[in-house]
Amino acid sequence: MSKERDDRRRRGRFGRLAESLCVWHLRARGFRVLARRYRAPVGEIDIIGRRGRLVAFIEVKARRNFDRAAESLSAHQRRRITRAAAAFLQNSLQLQGLDQRFDVMLVAPWRPPHHVINAWRLGD
Repeated sequence: MSKERDDRRRRGRFGRLAESLCVWHLRARGFRVLARRYRAPVGEIDIIGRRGRLVAFIEVKARRNFDRAAESLSAHQRRRITRAAAAFLQNSLQLQGLDQRFDVMLVAPWRPPHHVINAWRLGD
């Protein structure tokens, strides 16, 4: 097996573990997870959570440290996540009237997740 394939598998496992850690973190803070790894033709959202009248669309970024994780979210990715959120809401009429926000959860080894609330807004 090639080193490149091994690296990709290891990063994939780290990413899935990071998402699971973030789900538990969100649940401990009163969120109900509506979807994980939501895919639409226009984009993907790692976690969609709800707490009260709020729906949060959450991107998980896992890197060696928080700075590298924060830097890894591009404007292109934000646009794709925003479009995927619109697609999700089109199919979830009961959620359309709720408050919405876009968050990022940063994950680094041996650290609790860092939850960045309102990481961007529509139109950013």
